[in-house]
Amino acid sequence: MDASQYSRLTFVERVDVSDELAIFRLRADTPVDFTPGQYATIGLRNGDQDRPLLRPYSVVSAPGCTELEFFIERVDDGALTPRLWNLDEGANLWMRDKIVGRFTLDPNRSHHLMAATVTGVGPYVSIVRDQLRECRAGRLDAPDSMLVLHGASRSWELGTYLDELQSLAARMDWFEYVPTVSRPWEDPDWDGECGRVEDVLRKHLDAASFAPSDSAAYTCGHPKMIDKAQGILQRAGFEEGAIHEEKYFVERSGGG
Repeated sequence: MDASQYSRLTFVERVDVSDELAIFRLRADTPVDFTPGQYATIGLRNGDQDRPLLRPYSVVSAPGCTELEFFIERVDDGALTPRLWNLDEGANLWMRDKIVGRFTLDPNRSHHLMAATVTGVGPYVSIVRDQLRECRAGRLDAPDSMLVLHGASRSWELGTYLDELQSLAARMDWFEYVPTVSRPWEDPDWDGECGRVEDVLRKHLDAASFAPSDSAAYTCGHPKMIDKAQGILQRAGFEEGAIHEEKYFVERSGGG
């Protein structure tokens, strides 16, 4: 393997969210720079192969940190994710040096509507964490208005980001977070929004009063949610160039 094309990462911890969902924290030797919303390609050595077995995952961390965070769904018959779940603390992973992607904050808009299913919230968390860091450092007076709609079947599948984003929304007037669950009968203690992301999108879009002419929309996660949400956004007057997408495909034939 040509190690010059990769950075070595150290496995720090896995925080289980459900049987199939976990937050992975990996440590790099030096701070990692990227634009919030981009994805890293990470993986493990694959026997005697010339390159590691790699998959792309959105970075949840803010840039400039040595700790990288990823929200990952396990695919039981996948090639990589079952091996990730079996890692011991201190194990080595590999990451392509170039972190890439165009799913980043639109600089031409002042209001940002972000819709996600489950692990699709990752890019938004990175963006929000970076905005907070920039404010604390005095490099940003006030972030643009942001609304994050985050859906899952049950509330625990929203991960630790449920508490983090709810706490932020309670403290910051520029940020709103709306979690929603689509199977409330399996989550009897849940007292928040119910329905799929696209089911609650129109309601909260109207309440936010985001002018389509000065707003960008982002859809990340399940392709069906993205297709339905984009139809709603187009009918609401969002320009095609102001609607951004990042589809997460869960391949059931060795892809994960």
